[in-house]
Amino acid sequence: MKLHGLGREMDAAAWEPVPAEKVVAGAPATRTWVQYEEAGGRLAAGQWEATPGKWRIAYAEWEYVVVVFGACVIAGDDGSRIEAGAGDAFVIEPGFAGTWEVLQTMRKHWVIEER
Repeated sequence: MKLHGLGREMDAAAWEPVPAEKVVAGAPATRTWVQYEEAGGRLAAGQWEATPGKWRIAYAEWEYVVVVFGACVIAGDDGSRIEAGAGDAFVIEPGFAGTWEVLQTMRKHWVIEER
């Protein structure tokens, strides 16, 4: 099949705390729904939620993000910065390092391509 719908109905996903060694502020937790995985394992899509807090991130993959609700700030160690809320979209490239800060509990749609 070459066309895949990503349904609106999702099973309950468990909240997991962000690993303590990555946390900069707060006690953030996340949960993830993988709604599509390409057979070769390099491409996946789904949804993700997070509670307020701030943590370190480092990307080895591409990620396309559309914020469904809530608000966040992505800040790069290189000084780059994106403030995003409902309806905003952005791309994170491999090699990006910085912080992800959730200001209001948020949900995003995501597509990740592994390198």
